[in-house]
Amino acid sequence: MRFHVLGVGSIGSLLSHHLRRSLPSEHTVTLIHKSLRQARDAQEKGIIRVDRAGTVETSSGFASELFEGLEARPRSTKRNGKQTETTREAMQKAENEGQLQAGTIESLFVTAKAHQTLPALRRLSPRLSPHSTIVLLQNGMGVYEELVQELFRNPLSRPHFILASNTHGVHPRAPFDVVHAGVGEIKFGIVPDPVGRNFEAAFQNGTVPPPDRRGRLADIVQSEADPHFARYKSLRNTVAALVLMEGLHTTWLPTEEIQIALRRKLVVNAVINPLTSIMGCRNGEIFQTKPGFQMMKDVCREAARVFAAEAGALAEEEGGDENETLPARLSPLLEAQALENECLRVAEATKFNLSSMLADIRKGAGSTEVNYMNGHLLRLGRKYKVQTPTTLALWRLVHMRSAIPLDTMF
Repeated sequence: MRFHVLGVGSIGSLLSHHLRRSLPSEHTVTLIHKSLRQARDAQEKGIIRVDRAGTVETSSGFASELFEGLEARPRSTKRNGKQTETTREAMQKAENEGQLQAGTIESLFVTAKAHQTLPALRRLSPRLSPHSTIVLLQNGMGVYEELVQELFRNPLSRPHFILASNTHGVHPRAPFDVVHAGVGEIKFGIVPDPVGRNFEAAFQNGTVPPPDRRGRLADIVQSEADPHFARYKSLRNTVAALVLMEGLHTTWLPTEEIQIALRRKLVVNAVINPLTSIMGCRNGEIFQTKPGFQMMKDVCREAARVFAAEAGALAEEEGGDENETLPARLSPLLEAQALENECLRVAEATKFNLSSMLADIRKGAGSTEVNYMNGHLLRLGRKYKVQTPTTLALWRLVHMRSAIPLDTMF
């Protein structure tokens, strides 16, 4: 089985490290790099280092692949007065030397930023098939809906999708060298099968108490005797790989529960990321003032009303758009007070951290994930006619902050 990781930043490095250490050596783990320099750095270094509370673990044996492939525009440079090889020639040389791998993608873990995902998968889509599996492991929501609307409109020909929520805190020390600053968990769920195969039969087993119910790989596909084994093989193996990564505290959840988890994280991100980005502070500092605390409460109330309207609309329709994941039913975990408690908990647990959005703004990245955080809540608000003024104000302020150079002085 061949596993690929797209987005080899802090989270991507942590995931790749645990994926490689948990899988037998016959399974390949390929890191898809955004540049030739990054690919060469990975090959030269040969390992990923993860520092957790002063204990350093390493992993090796990764394959490397250049995202741009051999379609990159040739570019030559002069160094010390001598003409260097073109980008295309260098890439061809690397491929000939076996440094770059290509071909069909069976299992793709996407840890790239939400706003980078559609353009990246558009480039990779010729290598994806209905036999492939894509794991979306990002901040925010709306990426899956965007992908199926823009790239995979036909349910019968699209890859399998797994939606995941990550709460691990990681920051970089150097390329492929990260600090695992906060141990969290990864919760994931499988998007329902368009032809009706029930991946969650074990979760619905009435003879087992709900807390003891666990997903079963056999509900995805049991053996090669199944005439559709090839269609579901990568999905089964990807779920197995996720479950094996015990160091990341992975949990397979039913669709409804993963949707609740994703929405709770969405609200946390829609509060902490914008406020820290605008104020230029650490996560633990934003609720130390009454105005910051009040803005958090306002966003949570707006989100709770949006989720209630969404659940009500689903109940009336008794279904949904086939291109959308099933919204969670109205849950106490999505009520305003529960969302406030979660925001406070995460802010305290990550009080010394800098949010990913603030890091992007400080790097001058230009774009942030705010359209998939506050922006997603705004889209739901418009759809279900719920006013979200505080969420909108934060969305606008982040766009302003990211557009104004940090070194602008008067």
